[in-house]
Amino acid sequence: MAEKSQELMEKIVALCKRRGFVFLSSEIYGGFSAVYDYGSYGVELANNIKDAWWKYMVQMREDIVGLDAAIFMHPKVWEASGHVSGFADPLAECRNCHVRVRVDHLLEEIGIAADEKMSETEINALFNQNREKIGCPKCGKKDFTEAQKFNLLVKSNLGNFTDEWMDEPVYLRGETCQGIYVNYKNVLDSSRVRIPFGIAQIGKVFRNEITARQFIFRTREFEQMEMQYFTHPAQEMEAYEKLKEYRFQFYLDLGMKAENLRWHKHENLVFYAKEAYDLEYNFPFGFKELEGVHARGDYDLTQHAKFSGVALDYLDQATGEKYVPHIVESSVGVGRMLLAFLTEAYTEEALENGPSQNPSDTVAGRETRVVLKLPKKLAPVKVAIFPLMKNKPELVMKAKEIFDTLKPHFVCEFDDNGNVGKRYRRQDEIGTPYCVTVDFDSLGLGEDKSLEGTVTVRDRDTMQQERMPIERLKEFFTEKF
Repeated sequence: MAEKSQELMEKIVALCKRRGFVFLSSEIYGGFSAVYDYGSYGVELANNIKDAWWKYMVQMREDIVGLDAAIFMHPKVWEASGHVSGFADPLAECRNCHVRVRVDHLLEEIGIAADEKMSETEINALFNQNREKIGCPKCGKKDFTEAQKFNLLVKSNLGNFTDEWMDEPVYLRGETCQGIYVNYKNVLDSSRVRIPFGIAQIGKVFRNEITARQFIFRTREFEQMEMQYFTHPAQEMEAYEKLKEYRFQFYLDLGMKAENLRWHKHENLVFYAKEAYDLEYNFPFGFKELEGVHARGDYDLTQHAKFSGVALDYLDQATGEKYVPHIVESSVGVGRMLLAFLTEAYTEEALENGPSQNPSDTVAGRETRVVLKLPKKLAPVKVAIFPLMKNKPELVMKAKEIFDTLKPHFVCEFDDNGNVGKRYRRQDEIGTPYCVTVDFDSLGLGEDKSLEGTVTVRDRDTMQQERMPIERLKEFFTEKF
């Protein structure tokens, strides 16, 4: 089972590189560890994921508004939030080869849960109890230093040009939610919202991860999609349960199988939290956190009020009650969600056209196709348009005419490279739901003159083809999408 999972992961990574979804950053210089670039199809898929999330969390909700806070914030924001003193991972070093590893990851690999909120003492107690079971991932030796916590905030000298800038650094944000908390009062004062309400944001975050791994699952630069919901203290847990249900339904609505999702309750809560659950997805390397849903109490606003000196309580005009709102949140990474949808969509299918000439490209000895069965609304390209032959100008001209007609309405691709069968396989691998082929019948040059003005539309999932009038294409695809 582990070998199959590893094989699936390798196939997904290879597909991402081959078809332009994800590249290793600065690859021509040997790459930059745990930082990735999104190629032409990857950026379209990521944008579609963000659009789907935004529609679900903002457009469809009367009680949630959007925000785009700056990446850089006053350094005191991170002191108030606890990140300067407590945003850390446990690191140990192999005394033999000097590779540095995260101790919680080492423990996890032998089936022992080591929650990120454990103290350094608690982590070391677990580590020491299990040292004989843990080998260095590089050299195999079992000789490690004690675990030490290392802060994950990325420091910068923005606006400070002295040699002593490390004494008073600013930080690249480690999470997007702090920008929401410090703008809570601005949003409340400038918009129609009243408690209960939420603020949603999508933005880049940066973490100085010690051991980033598993492709785009854990990286040092990534995008977060977060929503913070502000409630009356007595309504916090009710809002929390509703948010859990709402977020689970989001994935079901986008076609994820329920059996690939599960809730995992945090056993070691931070002191201010009432409850926290991770929504886990069955990645090729097992069930891991996809999204976090947390009941955070009033800690965040109380801390920022204390450090800034600005009151962040709320006055209910109807009752006269004044209180500091409690917060429930949803947080998920764009890259992690993209990897989940790629995993869900990746399919290898045996075809009906007999044995393959390439034994490595077979399922049970038959030719296969690789297809990404992405939800149509997430597919990077919605429609591909082909001329049957690239060396026939009349076919190319008509295909480009159709392409120009459809591209204002859908993300389209014109493709005349290789034979039609190869083009279908290429579009299958990037998840294109429909392919349109212009042939000689389309121009009235075939034997059946009644087919003039029609094209072949091929469905990605069924591979079935149907003739359709060219003038009906826009209406047909509008219905489908």
